[in-house]
Amino acid sequence: MERNSLNSLGVYRRSLALRDMSEAVAVYFAQNREILSLRKIDSFRDDISKSLLADADLITKEVEQAALSNCYSSRMRSLSYVNIMTRNILAYCNGLERDGVKEKEYLNLLRREIRIFRVSFKKWRKSLINKND
Repeated sequence: MERNSLNSLGVYRRSLALRDMSEAVAVYFAQNREILSLRKIDSFRDDISKSLLADADLITKEVEQAALSNCYSSRMRSLSYVNIMTRNILAYCNGLERDGVKEKEYLNLLRREIRIFRVSFKKWRKSLINKND
């Protein structure tokens, strides 16, 4: 697959949507409003928000890498990594909820986005696993 055809890939578009939703939630819940900068992390929520941003960005990068790779083992490593990152994001949602976040509907929106991404990801992963090198 070529780099310019990534946008036609449904799972890639879903990963971008997940990244955007994660960024919105992270910025909303961060107590340090400069969370997107690489400054010192001041609180638990800021730490979770920073991790949420990083993992969502990594999901998009790993999907891209898996799509562009011709190496089976590299694709499998990326696919495994995406599974870990999606579980992490769900854990961050739980952490924010336990930290006393009152606006749980935002967390539920992010969880819903993760579920939608996972459905698309699982279908795509199956097609990659069955793909011959």
